[in-house]
Amino acid sequence: MLHTFWVTILYEPLLNVLIGIYNTVGAPNLGVAVIWLTVIIRLLLLPLSFIEERNRERYNDVARKWQELEKDIPSDIVLRREIFKKYLKEKHVSPWARGASLGLQLLVLVLLYQVFIGGFQAPETFPLYSFVTRPEIIVTSFFGLFDIAERNAIAALVVAVFLFITIVIEQRERKAIVTRSHLYYRILFPAFTFVALFILPSVKSVFILTSMLFTQVLHVIRLSISHLKNQEKAIKKAAEPSTILTQEGDPWQALRK
Repeated sequence: MLHTFWVTILYEPLLNVLIGIYNTVGAPNLGVAVIWLTVIIRLLLLPLSFIEERNRERYNDVARKWQELEKDIPSDIVLRREIFKKYLKEKHVSPWARGASLGLQLLVLVLLYQVFIGGFQAPETFPLYSFVTRPEIIVTSFFGLFDIAERNAIAALVVAVFLFITIVIEQRERKAIVTRSHLYYRILFPAFTFVALFILPSVKSVFILTSMLFTQVLHVIRLSISHLKNQEKAIKKAAEPSTILTQEGDPWQALRK
């Protein structure tokens, strides 16, 4: 039953979608088809991505709060931690969203691995639906740069470097709460990613890099929207009449308040 669910509900639909993309907007190039597939999956996961971005902003607020506490309560570490714990509870950060998104993307990676393990030398053996055109050949060369069905050290290295840069930027945003373990994570996780991707077909590198780029585009959009909102608030605040002029009596008394 589990095998039937895996093949009928997961593997075959993904394979048919991939071949359908390959036949239409895939160039035809299987690497391009995988990029389109990744974008489609990330679009379907947009609700979870929005929650991730919201959580990312909340983490930044948490970092700023810790900095404020260090300035306001420099000597009493216990009190500072107690206040910080209460603040964390108030923020209601939802780690499940990121876990669900990563879990679904990992599932797709496993399915892609099964697709590529089967090989693309015999398209006539693909379990395609009646409405999906069966291609005569499958082009796995990614614009002549590398074969996505084979290992590629450069592709794996590009993903690892991009991941390292992303982690550095994210940790700088949360500078106040970065510990030594975070610094180890900055080095070890990209290194582990490089080794894992080097062992596997480079289609994994294409999928992961596309997904990370999609995440960064969402982050830039969110930052732009946040910047525009802050500008609007600043303009509205500047346009508000001075509270001193509306006070009755001595205006200097209002200043002292």
